Amino acid sequence: MLDIVSKLAKQSETSRHLILNSIIQTPCFPSRLILNEGIDLYFKAENFQITGSFKIRGALSKIKKISKNTKLITASSGNHGIACSYAAKKTGHNLTVVLPEKVSKSKLEAIKGFGTKVILNPGDSGLAEKKARLLAQTGEFEYISPYNDYDIIAGQGTIGFELLEQLPNIDNVYISMGGGGLISGIGSVIKYHSPTTKIIGVSAINSGALAASIKLGSVCETAHFDTLADGCAGGIDEGTLTLPIATEVTDSVIECTEEQIVEAIKVLAWNENLMVEGSAALALAGFMQEKQTKKHERNLVLLCGGNFDKNIILSILN
Repeated sequence: MLDIVSKLAKQSETSRHLILNSIIQTPCFPSRLILNEGIDLYFKAENFQITGSFKIRGALSKIKKISKNTKLITASSGNHGIACSYAAKKTGHNLTVVLPEKVSKSKLEAIKGFGTKVILNPGDSGLAEKKARLLAQTGEFEYISPYNDYDIIAGQGTIGFELLEQLPNIDNVYISMGGGGLISGIGSVIKYHSPTTKIIGVSAINSGALAASIKLGSVCETAHFDTLADGCAGGIDEGTLTLPIATEVTDSVIECTEEQIVEAIKVLAWNENLMVEGSAALALAGFMQEKQTKKHERNLVLLCGGNFDKNIILSILN
């Protein structure tokens, strides 16, 4: 195990104490597949978290450590921007968020609702990150990475402690992959405290930079196409912190098509009575590819967020 994995697990424990009273310990509950198909599956519902996604954990873990006199800037496909906006309002920080022009209307409205200044940038979330970093290089702002920061990663890792307490003896944890902060954080905590538990990353084929980089062993550029898992879209930084960590803690990677994500959204809505965003359904889409081989194992699907675009979800469910 890499030293950074054990260090991150310990840092996540510190972050847990820092943010404990500012977040919700989200529920972990069994899927109806246990009754219908005899499959031992559970959901960790971060879609019920404050701001509607896991991102508030990392945002608070980072921003609470920064002087209130420091102006902040970040970039996001939505959920990180919402989380940082909420955190900055709570702490009194001045925040600007750079967003891709195609960000969902619901996420854009949520960010603006906190009084945050917004810059809409052409292209995907990777280009939005580059724009924010360029503005930070002027010295006017401190940049808050959505994933490439140990405090952010440690904050996301606090989910791992809750999982270990809520659902002992987990065999497999399915986690959607974007920039890698979520899988790196949770994976570090789980592998440190429960090394036999398998961490399975799930990537959208339409935007899978981290998955491709794990396979190659170094950061690589990939083509990015529109995906329902928009919270996982975009590239990763050269020299990113998350690649070596995610590579170390991830046992396997599953890639999913848009059709498979659509099917998972429908299963969650009609079978589980859960409305989530595409990035959350992505994790279930990965599990559904291999559920028949996991019947006798305890499986956990992390539902990372619920900030969906109503028009998109209605078009799928209709």
